[in-house]
Amino acid sequence: MVLRPCGGKVASVDEIPEEPVPRSLASRTFIRWLVGPSDGAGNFYMRLFRVEPGGHINAHFHPWEHEIYILEGTGTIRLGKTKVDVREGFAVYIPPNVEHEYWAGDQGMRFICVIPAKPTAREREAPLDC
Repeated sequence: MVLRPCGGKVASVDEIPEEPVPRSLASRTFIRWLVGPSDGAGNFYMRLFRVEPGGHINAHFHPWEHEIYILEGTGTIRLGKTKVDVREGFAVYIPPNVEHEYWAGDQGMRFICVIPAKPTAREREAPLDC
């Protein structure tokens, strides 16, 4: 049951629909908007990603930061020119306008991703070179 006391939201993750991320953006990747614009959140959005074994989120960048917490599994995340292997219990900060990309390991990967509702930097035509 999704409860909305005082304009808030309390729900089991199983009650929030999981949707495939469009194939133009990722492969074998799914998202649940745990807290988003439709919930009235005005500052931050929280999403749950599930990337199946061998799945991939394509390289991209944008003028907002990400905070990520790996819940399960293993994978590799590229921040700029650096690739880092991650696993359950890792926290990741991705600054605005840094190109990033994700690959799930043999077990797949589930992670929480928090983003701001508005850009945190000026939009760029090309990612930062780092």
